[in-house]
Amino acid sequence: MNETAALIEPHIPALRRYAFALIRDDASADDLVQDCLERAVSRWHLRRGGDIRAWLFTILHNLFVSQRRQTLRRGPHRTLEDVEHETGIPSAQEHAVIHRDMLRALATLPEEQQSVLLLIGVEDLSYAEAAGIVGVPVGTIMSRLSRGRNRLRRLLNGGPVDEERTTSERSSTLRRIK
Repeated sequence: MNETAALIEPHIPALRRYAFALIRDDASADDLVQDCLERAVSRWHLRRGGDIRAWLFTILHNLFVSQRRQTLRRGPHRTLEDVEHETGIPSAQEHAVIHRDMLRALATLPEEQQSVLLLIGVEDLSYAEAAGIVGVPVGTIMSRLSRGRNRLRRLLNGGPVDEERTTSERSSTLRRIK
């Protein structure tokens, strides 16, 4: 064993430099060199002669490639302390409730506002295309879309549902001009 150690030991600083160049992290580079040395000592009987330095660098490189592939396959290693504050998979209930509320609110809109919202918001049609489908001018489409969006917003936020704005809303947006 002393003979094996005497042959390997002079190459350790070069192995560390190469491992650090590959990984760029002192602790991980030291671990990689340690794994390389362990493998070299445990498989010393399999060595075919030749340059020991090249053999050690081959082992180190192959270990690095294997670890890199394993990390890509499994994902990066994370300790339990790193993940204990994460919540798991986000629940789908909230999205289902929002979706249900949106569909219910949409169903309460007048048909002309509902159809314009669906044509423009869901089907992604232009104002002109929606106007052609509904058979009204583009300005009417824009007006219905605006009123439908405002009413839908109020329904979803729990505000007043009626088409007319409340007195406080009206007074805050209108100004007297002389």
